[in-house]
Amino acid sequence: MLDSSIKEQLNTVRDYIRYGASSFNRAGLYFGHGTDNAWDEATALVLHSLHLSPYSKLEVLDARLTDAEKDAVADIFEQRIGQRVPTPYLIGESWFAGLKFHVDDRVLIPRSPIAELIESEFAPWLYIQPQRILDLCTGSGCIGIACALAFPDAQVLLSDISRDALAVAEKNIAEHEVGERVTTVESDLFAAVSECFDFIVANPPYVDADDLSMMPEEYRHEPKLALASGRDGLDFTRRLLREAAEYLSEKGCLCVEVGNSREHLEEEFPGVPFNWLDFERGGQGVFILYRQDLIACADCLG
Repeated sequence: MLDSSIKEQLNTVRDYIRYGASSFNRAGLYFGHGTDNAWDEATALVLHSLHLSPYSKLEVLDARLTDAEKDAVADIFEQRIGQRVPTPYLIGESWFAGLKFHVDDRVLIPRSPIAELIESEFAPWLYIQPQRILDLCTGSGCIGIACALAFPDAQVLLSDISRDALAVAEKNIAEHEVGERVTTVESDLFAAVSECFDFIVANPPYVDADDLSMMPEEYRHEPKLALASGRDGLDFTRRLLREAAEYLSEKGCLCVEVGNSREHLEEEFPGVPFNWLDFERGGQGVFILYRQDLIACADCLG
């Protein structure tokens, strides 16, 4: 709750956005879950608290808040500052590949650079138009659903080991009205998967133990299951590389994000011809491999 003297000085939407941005900077918050600065975070939280669209006319900035509205904004600011809850969890939504997705603390907040690849339909990496796509470790379903919209003829399977995460993904399937082509399966990697796919995409857990221990407090609100993957961050990816060829069609393609664990991966598998991708909007640690690459490297993959 705001101190009464401060509350008396803050009256308009503009006042609260400015006050929030100043407070966030003063508190040293971490930005990286959809925004990269205090002003955008404050704007998102104020407009959400007031049930206003981010596309509202500029005149709304000078609208005066009621006492109840001031309390609502103060409460959400306190959650952001005092508890370090990331903004997408507080407002219940996040944007990915130009699409809005429901999120809560059962899933990671969408932020993968794979969004940029989806927007370009993975050109020039895909040899064929994929008819069947598998999104492993789907979480909110953002990658698989965005792929379904980018490839309107494709059937897409969203897989995750977490039943809670799949509940969120199913909500997003319904909201994007892709239920006829997008389905879910609860599976540990390929355990409950039987068919082959033209394209497998994965943003699996890949944070190594050192990075996990040094992450900002905001990350503590995300499911650890979706972040941590052993000492070097590669426990899941090793299994994926060893098994993926069996689930890819003849000209199938595998796209995986490993982030900062790229160095560990290259050290362990120097003979694997990883195609590391560059991104105009930032991001790293995403590779492409083809079924023939995985088969050719089967011995070194173990």
